[in-house]
Amino acid sequence: FSLFAYAIPFIENNIIFHTDSVQAIGNVRIDVQKLNIDALSMSAHKFYGPKGIGALYVKEGIKFDKLQDGGHQERDKRAGTENVAGIVGLGTAIERIYENFDEYNEKLTNLRDYYIKSVEEKIPYIRLNGHRTKRLPGNSNISFKFIEGEALLLNLDFKGICASTGSACASGSMNPSHVLLAIGLPHEIAHGSLRITIGEENTKEDIDYLVECLVEIVQKLRNMSPLYEKYVKTINNEKGE
Repeated sequence: FSLFAYAIPFIENNIIFHTDSVQAIGNVRIDVQKLNIDALSMSAHKFYGPKGIGALYVKEGIKFDKLQDGGHQERDKRAGTENVAGIVGLGTAIERIYENFDEYNEKLTNLRDYYIKSVEEKIPYIRLNGHRTKRLPGNSNISFKFIEGEALLLNLDFKGICASTGSACASGSMNPSHVLLAIGLPHEIAHGSLRITIGEENTKEDIDYLVECLVEIVQKLRNMSPLYEKYVKTINNEKGE
């Protein structure tokens, strides 16, 4: 599939092509010219920069309305005193992440694959959501059948582990990920999803601890689930046990 071919209708109809690259920076090499990107946004905290600062790339010649009236800062597009410390922090962070791009992403990929393999080996009735390798290096999303994702999160929190059931944008929502529902997952399976994002400071020992906790927590929650009990009885009856 050609991204250029995808962009042709935008080019022919003078439609501005903006991409939200918040999750891609640091994990993907982006050539805005090759991909025909007119505008691209990023957020520093996603690549270990300070919170509260982002950047917007706009191709030369692309015009858009002023976002905030007042002064003439930021090329007369957004009034207000610039966050100089944040800007410097963003610039330093993005230079740093791309200086070690290959080593950084290889480490995340290896830890991600190790995590997925460990969960598959030690916990039954799970589903990996998305492609095994065609995904961000440090990202995994796994559904644990017969349990609620929120209950899983609470128990992980008690163990000192931070995770989520969906995107950071939907944090706090009790609804399952609309993306998982869109790819065809039943509501009850999507509700049992867990998103783990691995960072540069994580180690193999961290993954071992995470999986050890998951084995314990998932079994505890399933033992409380009438759906799981019913499923196990059905399986045992079919086996003649």
